[in-house]
Amino acid sequence: MRDDALNRASIAPTGLAFSSREFLRLIESCGLTGTWGWTFATNEQVWSPGLYRILGLDPSRVRPSYDYFLSLVHPDDRSEIETTTQVMQDGILHDHTYRLIRPDGSLRILSGRGEVYLTADGRPRAAAGIVLDVTGQEQLARAQAAERRRKQALFEQAGVITHTLPPVLAEGETPDLATLTGLSSAAVGAAVGAGGEPGEHALWREVLEAGFRSGNTFTSIGTLALPDGRRERFQTTLVPMRDVDGSILEWISLMQPASPESDLRAEESAEFDEGIEGYHLRAARGLLDWSMTDLANASNLSFSTIRRLEENAEGPANRSRRAVISALREAGIRFPRIDGSSIAVAKV
Repeated sequence: MRDDALNRASIAPTGLAFSSREFLRLIESCGLTGTWGWTFATNEQVWSPGLYRILGLDPSRVRPSYDYFLSLVHPDDRSEIETTTQVMQDGILHDHTYRLIRPDGSLRILSGRGEVYLTADGRPRAAAGIVLDVTGQEQLARAQAAERRRKQALFEQAGVITHTLPPVLAEGETPDLATLTGLSSAAVGAAVGAGGEPGEHALWREVLEAGFRSGNTFTSIGTLALPDGRRERFQTTLVPMRDVDGSILEWISLMQPASPESDLRAEESAEFDEGIEGYHLRAARGLLDWSMTDLANASNLSFSTIRRLEENAEGPANRSRRAVISALREAGIRFPRIDGSSIAVAKV
């Protein structure tokens, strides 16, 4: 036995034979596919059981008829479908996606693919085709298009941007934001903070990373450099969308123009500083790789005062606390809010 024959014998199933009719029946049993055939000389037309199901018709009551099929096509789409004369005499049969109204009044969206067969002298003699029910796909595509229009209108008229982010922060994975602003996905991350205060981009990254680690809703403010040359201050609120087991599926982001009172400098108020506790000071000192002596020297305080502040032994309105916070800010530390009330520590 030749090698190729041996290979065919080794993989051929035994006792298993499917005809093309059986395969067709198997495919059409899903209810989303149907086929048809049409011989022009006798005007004989054949519809498969799957096509009857798609059209919502009873094979025992309705004979296959191209004209009857056209009567079911939505009136607004009917002019796009070839007439009987165009198919039989001109041999014209294009691919179409159209709406069809079943006898029970339900609407389906169908995609038709067909071919006309010619005689030896080039005259149309027959046609055959396949019909796919793409209702779900088309409805999804239309819903997505409507959502894109809604987002575009929000951005153009109110400066509001909504988009989603993956569970873990990664550069360039913001296609919605890129589409709305005109920035490429790779440029979106670099555009935030560009042209703003020195070190703002690094702070923005620190805040996002801290917020993602927290797993809670959080807010960040930064400057977004747009392609038209404008630099706008945006306040971004990110909300985690969770699965049933509590894991984060994605982050929903809402960006809107930042009001003056929500600017980064608002964190420097005395009321805000009272929420900064000892562990915040220790974390800030760690980011700077400072010892307590280094922090004491930078804030013109004693070593023992620094220790008491880090142990929360001093009151929240203590002047020494404000001196330490001011020194840390001068060294590049920021205390952005997370989850509207919690305070994170970031280094610029």
